[in-house]
Amino acid sequence: METIEEALQRYKEDFELFATPNEKMEYIFDLGKKHTTLPEEEKNDETFIVGCASPAWLVGECKDGRLILRGEGTSEMAKGMLTLLLDIFGNKTADEILAFDPKRLGELGIVELLSPVRQQSLEAFLKKVYSYAQQCKEQGL
Repeated sequence: METIEEALQRYKEDFELFATPNEKMEYIFDLGKKHTTLPEEEKNDETFIVGCASPAWLVGECKDGRLILRGEGTSEMAKGMLTLLLDIFGNKTADEILAFDPKRLGELGIVELLSPVRQQSLEAFLKKVYSYAQQCKEQGL
């Protein structure tokens, strides 16, 4: 099973293949093509990502000591970023997520390409992921 560090390294290597910011953004949009959707009943106030630039939802469940994440975004950028972040953080233990410094996502070389509003969206997503991880840890699951 891939760790957060390994996933981060894999994406870092992918982004290094692109010479321009536009090519990196295209890659994010391409990731969004793999985007999944949530059933309507899971899109509610509890799963809504407050502070995201476009409507987005994130569901977190503890299963066998791991945090299983599912999400949906409405804009092309949100879909791509969600796909990327769900791959990095999904199916990881609460301890692994909580021990990871989210500022390290800056190593991907894409955070600075995001508008300030999109950077706030990223922070809102991360806040929700870490909240779910903390709940998993407290439940001892």
